[in-house]
Order: sequence, then structure tokens, then C-alpha cells
Amino acid sequence: MIPRYSRPDMVALWTPEARFRIWFEIEAHATDALADLGVVPKEAAAALWAWWATNPVIDVPAIDAIEAVTKHDVIAFLTWVAEQVGDEARFMHQGMTSSDVLDTCLSVQLARAADLLIADIDALLAVLKRRAIEHKLTPTIGRSHGIHAEPVTFGLKLAQAYAEFDRNRARLVAARADIATCAVSGAVGTFANIDPAVEAHVAAKLGLSIEPVSTQVIPRDRHAMFFATLGVIASSIERLATEIRHLQRTEVLEAEEYFAPGQKGSSAMPHKRNPVLTENLTGLARMVRGYVTPALENVALWHERDISHSSVERYIGPDATITLDFALARLTGVMDKLLVYPARMEKNMNKMGGLVHSQRVLLALTQAGVSREDSYRLVQRNAMKVWESDGALSLLDLLKADPEVTAALPASEIEDEFDLGYHLKHVDTIFDRVFARS
Repeated sequence: MIPRYSRPDMVALWTPEARFRIWFEIEAHATDALADLGVVPKEAAAALWAWWATNPVIDVPAIDAIEAVTKHDVIAFLTWVAEQVGDEARFMHQGMTSSDVLDTCLSVQLARAADLLIADIDALLAVLKRRAIEHKLTPTIGRSHGIHAEPVTFGLKLAQAYAEFDRNRARLVAARADIATCAVSGAVGTFANIDPAVEAHVAAKLGLSIEPVSTQVIPRDRHAMFFATLGVIASSIERLATEIRHLQRTEVLEAEEYFAPGQKGSSAMPHKRNPVLTENLTGLARMVRGYVTPALENVALWHERDISHSSVERYIGPDATITLDFALARLTGVMDKLLVYPARMEKNMNKMGGLVHSQRVLLALTQAGVSREDSYRLVQRNAMKVWESDGALSLLDLLKADPEVTAALPASEIEDEFDLGYHLKHVDTIFDRVFARS
């Protein structure tokens, strides 16, 4: 985790103190259930909660010092709690194994992280919707292979981004449900030394579901899907960031990141206004995706368990969620303040002498009885003249001067095919599809 790319609420989920507090709740709730079953004295459970009610400071350095001797983090924590609570603490962890605590804690942390990320996506969706409606009918050129294709609207570009992040939200909600699972099943997951009712009690208290079969650890396919979902969201961030970066290029300049008063673009060139935020987002997206492969490789553990996954998750749990949280918030800010230049969009769209209307003429010729092959040939030969003139020539003028074309289409009908509004006639339908549920 790098402070430069982090926000406090998400960071707070991953501090050692936060982790130890969740560990205590797991242990104390399990002790409650064991007391209800008559396995441990009710006084033991009461003693734990009585100490907890004092809102004790979690002495992380003291726990770390114990771990330096025991070489075992859960034992170090239990030892420290026993020093605070006294003799009744010996009834903690009855029939449990370390993975019951570690895995259930990680489930809590990832579920809470997902809640923050879902809120991030909701904020982004609100901005994308507002800007999409603002530019619903702002014409711009659509590009395929980076080359002018046919007119779209800038609002449609943003509506597409909205729909993509709406799908990402649904994916994340599903991933949260899948990861929010609890395992308190003891060594090798057989419940030999602990009643399944304890697991059910802990799960209910922490807002988790029970893991149907845990083999001592929660199966890592759940975690793999969670981090894969984060990777997909990161790719969507990069997709939109890349679009903005292209649109900000000097020769395009149809949209631009907000450039604040006093901001500097280059240490050498005072004129520069660089797309630094979206470039940054592109890099952060790569980092989040980079955590997906280790999560996938964690699925294959030895037999009922090993801990080859543990060191990986200590990295990727905090880093992936903290980075994605920051990236979503940054993207929301970029889109909220994005500078949009409709006049430049119009200028760029008209740059190539009307080539963007070539398909309409092609279709009109076929409707007039010309074969598709001949229609394509007639339009293309005139379009290539415009292309080679760098837009100095007009496709409309060339077509009206081509006797083979006018033999099939009168000049007035050719002119009708150059109507910009034709390309935008179904924008309302698309917007209704995208925003009907929002």
C-alpha cells in the first residue's frame, strides 16, 4: 500500500488493530456459542465481553513481540488477550484452528472492502449519468481502429461507460456475496472438536454465510473470483481513461482533464496540459489486474490445507482493494470535472469532407437498384479522392458530379443522405435501455 494512492476508510480496514479486533470478535462469539452448548463456562464468555466493553487499546507492538518468540500470529494474539483478561481466557479457541480465525477475518475484511467499492461505483455511476444526459445530443465522430467511422454523440460514449460500470456493480455485489463466508470447523474441517452450531452462530453475528465444506480453510476459488472481479473493474477504469487520453491529444482535443489554477504540466515546457490523472489510472489498473493471477494460483492448495496462499493474501487483500478504491474515486473526479469541447468535436467530424456519410450513400444506391458491389465501388472511388485530398474535396460534391451515381440517385436524394440527424435518431432508445432502471 502506497499512501499516495490510498484513502483513509479503506486503509482503516487493513490495519493490524482492525484485524485484531475482528479476531477478537470471532473468538468471543465462538466462546458465547460454546457457553450456550455447555462446553465452556458462561462466565468465561462474559469475562471476554466485559474486557471488550472497556474499549481496550490493541497493543500491536506487544502482540508483535510475542509473535517474535512464538513464530505464530494467532497464538501471539491469544497470549496477549489472556494477559489482559485473565484466567477465563483459557476457554477461548476451544476446538478451533488458526484458519478459522484468519479465513473468517479475511472474509469480513473483503466484504467490508466490497461495500466501500460498491459505494465508489455508485458515486461514479451518478456522475456518468449526469454527464451522459448533459451531452446526450452532442454530436461527435465515432471511431473504429482509431479512424473516423460514423457520427455518435458524446453522451452515448458516456452511456456506454455507465452500462459497463453498472455491470461491474452487479459483478461486485455477487463477488461480495460469494466471499462473505465463515469457517469455524476446526482442524481439517471435520468439526471433530467443535459443534457446527458454533460456526453458524459466528456467521450470523458477523453477517456471513456458513462455508458448506471448508477443509480447514475456506476454498480459494471464492477469493480468486473476488480478485478477478476487481481486475475486470480495473480494466473498465482503464478503458474509460484511455478514451479520455485519446480525446485530449492535441490533434483531437475533444475533451480534456480539468486543469486547475496553479497546476503545472511540465518542468520544461510551460505550455503543457497533460492527461496525468487518466495516465495514472491506466497504471493503477495494471496493478490491480496484476493481483488476479496470484489469487488464481492460490486455488490449488495441498490436500486439506497449506499456507502458500497466506503470504499472497497479506499483500493482495489490502493492495488490490486500496488501489481500486483510490482509482474509482479518482475516475469519478475526472469525469465530474471533464472539460468537453463540442465545437472541436464538430470540426473534427467535418474534417474529412463528409466521408462519415459514405454508408448511407452505399445503402441508398442498393435501394435504387444498383448491385452492392457496384454501389461500393462507386462510393469508394469518390471517397478515396476525398481521403487523398486530406478532406479538401467534398464527398457530396464528387458524388453529385459522378454520372454513374446520379444515374441512380438524383442530386437532391444524394444530399438527403448527408443528414447528421439520421445517425442520431435512436439515441433516445439507447438511453432508455441504459438508464431505465437507474
